[in-house]
Amino acid sequence: MTRRQQLLKQAREHPAQLVDQFLDLEQQLCQWMQKAQSLEDRLSLNSANSSKPPSSDGLAKKPVPKSLRPKSGRRPGGQPGHTGATLKRVVHPHQKKVHSLTTCPCGRCGGVSLRGRPVVGYERRQVFDLPPLILKVTEHQAEIKRCPVSGLIVKASFPEGVSSPTQYGPNFRGLMVYFHNQQILPFDRLRQVCQDLFGQPLSLGTLTQANQRAYDSLQPVENALVAKLRRARLLHLDESGLRVAAALHWLHVACTSKLTFYGVHEHRGREAMDALGILPHCHNWLVHDHWKPYYVYDAMHALCNQHLLRELKFLWEEHRQAWALEMSRFLLKEKSAPQTAKGLNENQFQRARARYRAIVRNGRRKNPRWKWNKNDPLSSKTGNLLDRLQDFDLMILAFLADPKVPFTNNQAEQDIRMIKVKQKISGGFRTLKGAQIFARIRSYLSTCRKHDLNLWEACRRAVIGQPFMPWAPAGAG
Repeated sequence: MTRRQQLLKQAREHPAQLVDQFLDLEQQLCQWMQKAQSLEDRLSLNSANSSKPPSSDGLAKKPVPKSLRPKSGRRPGGQPGHTGATLKRVVHPHQKKVHSLTTCPCGRCGGVSLRGRPVVGYERRQVFDLPPLILKVTEHQAEIKRCPVSGLIVKASFPEGVSSPTQYGPNFRGLMVYFHNQQILPFDRLRQVCQDLFGQPLSLGTLTQANQRAYDSLQPVENALVAKLRRARLLHLDESGLRVAAALHWLHVACTSKLTFYGVHEHRGREAMDALGILPHCHNWLVHDHWKPYYVYDAMHALCNQHLLRELKFLWEEHRQAWALEMSRFLLKEKSAPQTAKGLNENQFQRARARYRAIVRNGRRKNPRWKWNKNDPLSSKTGNLLDRLQDFDLMILAFLADPKVPFTNNQAEQDIRMIKVKQKISGGFRTLKGAQIFARIRSYLSTCRKHDLNLWEACRRAVIGQPFMPWAPAGAG
């Protein structure tokens, strides 16, 4: 008897049992289809349609660059009025070389001599170059004399900071701190740089001592940063994992357009943020990426819409959810609207909010709140996004209600990016103290950069205990 005949006989004799088997197989098939869809979705994720970093794309699946911004209609390149950044002549060059003209090159006079003829003018060209890089050695000699009264041997005092038989000066130590913390050169490469440029090897102890001295002198700078950020009208927040002593720690950033604070802690949540001492005292705008522990603080919250745009992009491109495309277009249109820069009045804001809610309702018709399955990856992803759009609409549209609230949290993401580069270069920090030293120095350097200060000079000032205090006016965001 064939397999087909056996199944037909079983169906006639035990129809209920066959129906149960069919239902079980149908359920298993649905589960496998969901798993297959989940794997396909994971393969489709990239830095353009999710929060994955660009470094995770790889060359094979790197997406074609495609901006979420609409076309401006302008030609690429410098726009009218752009000043450019070319070399400009200086009024007082360090050195002048005059090239004499002794024989006429016109070709008509047979090369008549021009010696003794008056100069009618000069054509000037300036060359910008480096002088030979050498370490200038200054020897300090303290006189030793005998006191004519007491007969004791006495000597003169050395200048402040000259404490060893041989040592590096503040310019060199500041440059090492700059290379290591701003340009993120690891020690081995920094030692090679010193050998190639100055012919002098650098020891690990020298670099460690310079960093420690800068760290100690920046304590009042960090205290002032914390005090200023507590009173800021608007604060950008973000956090990211950091490898410290072979264990996972967290780097927290709180920043404005003029100030940056980095803090390292073994925890990610409220315990860490309370310990860092900024958020418990903030009562103005906090811009973040919807991480739930931020909501425990009594402040006004605004969400990063760039994260939403990436999730909406995925739902439209991979699953053809038309409402997702409609929401993306709405957010981008409102962002670029002329009245947004000035701030909407109550009526304008309510009309924009009504359009926003209508789009969310369209999404709900295809993905009802009571119906989505948490075990279904697509349903869960879509449902979670719609829940956020519906429950946190005022925080998403905060950029329309208040013109000083930005559309994205790019400020925090940009400020935290170089710390991640540091981790990729070095693989992490050996000790928590080393991570804290790096975080404090980077807080100082990032703040100085936002004030257009020379960072090499800022590092030199830090190692001699006289750091800049480049603070914005109280409350500036």
